Amino acid sequence: MSRTRVLAHARVRAAVVATALAALLTPLAACSSSGSPTAPDSEGKPSADDRPVTVTVTPEGARVPAGEPVKVTASGGRLTSVTVTDDEGHKLAGKVAADGRSWVSDRKAVPGASYAVTAATRTEGGTAKSTRAAFSTAPAGKVNKVDWRPGAGATVGVAQPISLVFDNPVGNKAEVEKQLRITTSNDTEGSWGWIRDWSGRDRVDWRPKAYWKPGTKVTLNADLNGTDSGTDGGWFVRDYTTTFTIGARQIVKVDLDNHRLTLERDGETVRRIPVSGGTPGGDKRSWRGTAVLMAKEGTINMNSETVGLRDAYNKMVDYSMRLTWSGMYAHAAPWNARYFGNSNQSSGCIGMSDANAAWFYGQVRPGDPFEITGKDTKGVVAPGNGFGAWNLSWSEWQQQSALR
Repeated sequence: MSRTRVLAHARVRAAVVATALAALLTPLAACSSSGSPTAPDSEGKPSADDRPVTVTVTPEGARVPAGEPVKVTASGGRLTSVTVTDDEGHKLAGKVAADGRSWVSDRKAVPGASYAVTAATRTEGGTAKSTRAAFSTAPAGKVNKVDWRPGAGATVGVAQPISLVFDNPVGNKAEVEKQLRITTSNDTEGSWGWIRDWSGRDRVDWRPKAYWKPGTKVTLNADLNGTDSGTDGGWFVRDYTTTFTIGARQIVKVDLDNHRLTLERDGETVRRIPVSGGTPGGDKRSWRGTAVLMAKEGTINMNSETVGLRDAYNKMVDYSMRLTWSGMYAHAAPWNARYFGNSNQSSGCIGMSDANAAWFYGQVRPGDPFEITGKDTKGVVAPGNGFGAWNLSWSEWQQQSALR
């Protein structure tokens, strides 16, 4: 065979082999590409679908300002769950967004706490992983506290408001009010209203549109921990809760002009009692309007100097039932027996005989309304002088809310 024919034959065999190899390699390459999306690229790096998820936690660092929700975001993948736990083991609840890109806590980070964050993620390619982070918040420089009524487990009258009095000023009234939640067993309509307490402190009360229905179960959840009350007020560092029940519908009607007190229960008159109210024409007059029985204080010392009446009286008084912070009570007043039912001759209180006071004291409970009428009085009980919110119309009371 000539040399030329040998070379030609070799070229043909090489071409055939190359064509066969190409035919074999082409489907293999196609299979590898579509069937293994997470396979490394030619440089050994993860594919774009399986690169690690980037997780960002806000806030971050040490001693960061409190009072903001915790936010966790993910890019390059999805969040499947987030757990945020403080140094006492309490968890901040929250929910992953529908797109899996973010999670925000329902509550705010509180002052002086350390938080551990665990975020479970999944890459676009399906690989699961966990990311951990931690941060701490600065302690509160000033703390605001709350005194609240009524107490847990109490049974109260149909006019009882929920009342919170703050130790320090509340500048962020709207922000504080947002954290207050009232739940009732019968969807009672009501509203918060901000007023000045008789002590001069900020106060917020919740009252129904009308007197409570007997038997209503009421719960207050004041989720204030981590809320800044504003300039000069300080931080709240705890939550508050109370649950109480509304008792029978009792209304006390006091007619100062006719010197008579009437106790009504469920619309029926239980007893009429002759009384003597505050002396007309000066500082010893009684208040009118709706007062609410604040407390049954029993036998107490009453000193006129504490209510600005100089040395008018200083004596022990039985069956004392407080109606206002300014010192108006219903109580036994045997020294005024000759005036019961015919003249107002007290120093502002509603006095009655020992026997009637003992009976009446056993019938009423805190939260019962005293609807007081009379021509010659000091004026209407103010909202902050005891529980005088009922002396505002419903529309006027609603305007006291910081969220209106």
